[in-house]
Parts: sequence; structure tokens; C-alpha cells
Amino acid sequence: MADADTVKSLNGLLNGIAQKVYYNKSEITEDLLKNELYPDLSPEEFHALHEKMKSLVKSIASADMDQAQLEAFLTAQTRKQGGSGGVSSEQAAALSRFWKSHRARIRESLAGQSRWEPGLRGLSWRVDLQTASSRGEPSGNAVALVELELGRQGEVVIQHCFCDIISTSSLPVCTSTSDSDFVCLEFDEGKVNQVLKKMAEIQESIDSIVNKS
Repeated sequence: MADADTVKSLNGLLNGIAQKVYYNKSEITEDLLKNELYPDLSPEEFHALHEKMKSLVKSIASADMDQAQLEAFLTAQTRKQGGSGGVSSEQAAALSRFWKSHRARIRESLAGQSRWEPGLRGLSWRVDLQTASSRGEPSGNAVALVELELGRQGEVVIQHCFCDIISTSSLPVCTSTSDSDFVCLEFDEGKVNQVLKKMAEIQESIDSIVNKS
């Protein structure tokens, strides 16, 4: 394999490992990576390479290495070449490039995986004009429909139609996908003003804490 092909295959292998381990792309399999990147290697040879590179990526990611730590780590690994866990200079260079490109995203993925409770992933809203119950004519009362999308960071987002089953009551409507939960809320003008007042109080409290520190 020519040098350019070696670099391309190593980059592809590391990207594939990241997609599978950290970005929840289950369709990226070891067999797929072998067939696409290293068709000439035996299954045993590719498995050994795959596991070695995955182990190194996990070590780098779990320590969240900065540039100096990464260089020291890779230097130590190149000195072990030929033994267990050692890497070649080409592999070390590929790992260095990979980590520079993926560090922030992998850190975010790991933070999301370690968070037990879901957080706010998205918020959408619209204003509707209510209709009178007898004739179906506009009543003149406007209501705000707010949809909260809850989920853990790093999970795959599935598209959802905004408030597609919102009820006419003020009770929240909850739906879910395999990755997100959606809560739809209905507010009249009075409730919107109450929420805005509470949000202003929260902002004042945050500002007072930040200004003290």
C-alpha cells in the first residue's frame, strides 16, 4: 500500500471508530471498515489493527489530552513499536490529526453520555387564534403553543412535527421518539406574562451570582 493510501486508510479507520463509538452510528461496523479501507488484510490482521487503534483513541479521549499530553503519549507509543500497543510514525501522525479535528465533538459526546437526566435540546413556538366552539369562527383569543424537545446530548435527533397533536386544553401533551421526548404546552396571554416574569427573575438571579464571582 502506497504512503498516500496508508494515510487515507488510517484516517478513514479512525473516523469510522469515532462514528461508531462516540457518534452512535451503529451502521458503521468492523466488517464495513475492513471491506472499504483494508480489503487486502486478513480478518485477523484487520481486527488486531482495529482494536489497537480503538484502544488508543479511547485512552486519548478518556484523558481529554491536550497537545502536549498527546505528543508525549504518542512518542511513548512509537518507542514501543513492535511490541504490544506500539504504533508506527504514520499511525501516530494520523492519531494526532484525528484528535485535533475530533476533540471538541468527542468531549461533547462523552459529556452527554455521562449525563443521566435529559436536558433541553430544542424549543419551538407559534401563536394560534382560537375559534369559537359554536360556529368555528375566530374568538379573538390568541394562544401560544410551545414545544420543548428533551433529550441527552450526543443522541441522534429524529425529526418531529411541531405540536402535531396539541390538545385544546392547557394540559401538556407529551410524545416521544427513541431519542427525544416532546412536551407541548398551551399558554394564554396571562400565562405568557407569568412565564416572562419568572424568566426575568431567573435572569436577575443568574446576573447577581455572575457579578459577585
